[in-house]
Amino acid sequence: MTDRPPAPIKTPCIKVCAIDGASGLCLGCFRTLKEVAGWARLSDAERETVMAALPDRRSLIAPEKLGLV
Repeated sequence: MTDRPPAPIKTPCIKVCAIDGASGLCLGCFRTLKEVAGWARLSDAERETVMAALPDRRSLIAPEKLGLV
């Protein structure tokens, strides 16, 4: 038996934690507050499903809130 530390959990977090009131998504990673809070409890498959949806969620946030205008 080897005593290896657990593998790190894959996360889209970029340490910009601010929830957009209009969309309910984090301005940094585009997850919902519920997803952020429960991230460590999700299975690897559940995290991958959320991460696959993140690029499309970006369009739900007004560009000026992301500093794009």
